[in-house]
Amino acid sequence: MTQIDQPTYDGSGLTTGIVHFGVGNFHRSHQAMYVDRLLNGGETTWAICGVGLFPADKAMGADLREQGFTYTLVLKDSRAPLEARTIGSITDYLHAPDDPDAVVERLASPTTRLVTLTITEGGYSDEPEPGGDPTVFDYIVDALALRRERGIDPFTVVSCDNIESNGVIAHRSVLAYARARGGDLAEWIESNVAFPGSMVDRITPVTTDEDRAMVQSEFGVSDKRPVVAEPFDQWVLEDKFPGGRPPFDEVGVQLVEDVVPYERMKLRILNATHQLLGYTGLLADHDYVHDATTDPVLGRLAAAYIADEARPTVGEVEGIDLADYQATILDRFGNAAIGDTLVRIVTDGSDRVAKFVVPVVEDLIAQDLPVRATAFAIAASAVVAGRDDLREQVTDRQRSRLDDAMSRLKDDTATYLDDEVLFASIGSSERFREAFVSSYEAISEKGVLAAAEELVGSGEAS
Repeated sequence: MTQIDQPTYDGSGLTTGIVHFGVGNFHRSHQAMYVDRLLNGGETTWAICGVGLFPADKAMGADLREQGFTYTLVLKDSRAPLEARTIGSITDYLHAPDDPDAVVERLASPTTRLVTLTITEGGYSDEPEPGGDPTVFDYIVDALALRRERGIDPFTVVSCDNIESNGVIAHRSVLAYARARGGDLAEWIESNVAFPGSMVDRITPVTTDEDRAMVQSEFGVSDKRPVVAEPFDQWVLEDKFPGGRPPFDEVGVQLVEDVVPYERMKLRILNATHQLLGYTGLLADHDYVHDATTDPVLGRLAAAYIADEARPTVGEVEGIDLADYQATILDRFGNAAIGDTLVRIVTDGSDRVAKFVVPVVEDLIAQDLPVRATAFAIAASAVVAGRDDLREQVTDRQRSRLDDAMSRLKDDTATYLDDEVLFASIGSSERFREAFVSSYEAISEKGVLAAAEELVGSGEAS
């Protein structure tokens, strides 16, 4: 059996310095991996306590606890041998619904200096709902109030979600919840708590039973919670940590003054292209991202979108050649070994389209640039929303809004774009409405591949 690298540190001798909300596969393949590197390098005060917010998260904590909080990270590339190591940087896990007070106390502990978030694009809100279940922002605000009362310096909050200006969004959400409490806590947070932005990147699919069997057969490890990911990893982090930070720069994290250009690049090129390939790939009866990427027509459509519509809205990014970045992204998407499903890519796709694709369209409209590929992506998502067979496969938290949009579409196709929660102001552009209607009708009448071929084959992908 293949040897697997093990931690060089003893987890029982570590201090929790980071509390992380949302311990899914991505966190465990990415941030927890970087922290594992730190701990292997001799750091002892930056171990992670994971927090689960939802009933379904309880099983993750139970499984990790049973395994001594270690798990296997396997890196898969169709052109290289498997790589694997045991990650031990998560040393505790709290299930918030079972013991909310323990979560607040852990956050309020003087040893906690970073609070990090992967709560998905739809998990942020600046409109607290009185009487609802506690959110991550309730816990953060409660803990900051306690730290202030006890004379403990505040922690720093780092959003690791795929949202442009994610630090600003997290800041806004925390302040909204603090203001809802009354008093001057919001003003204290405004003056004392940092919210650095970040750009995170590593393709991490859902773990399957086949993956668990592979970990057992290849490495001799029985692991209920292994994680499979691509070899590529990137973390760009705004260097704004008044309370101190780990030496992230020693383990491959890029620390910068302004993370926004990197966020914009990644969200508009990688994440938006994922949505384009996700919806068009499903309509072409593909199952995996690599299938859609290597489809001759959809691959050309994706390349045309990036070159002609995404890149012109990104601008310059220090140290990055966008043409090289495009080539790297499409090469990564073609990695068949990780088996990343299109259904995963478009789960809660309405939130993702709103965060990744719509901002591109807004800039294209403002700059009077072509919008045909972006219109095609949103049209494909509308066709998926209207297909009963695909609706059953794809979970979307905005389902009721999509249903309303589809009801309007039956009478007037362009009115699908009228929901500003989903599409901001792009529906007010006559040019974009026309492009959307044209693509929707072409996909509906000719099929997605013929419609895409017509778009890119003429050299008019945008």
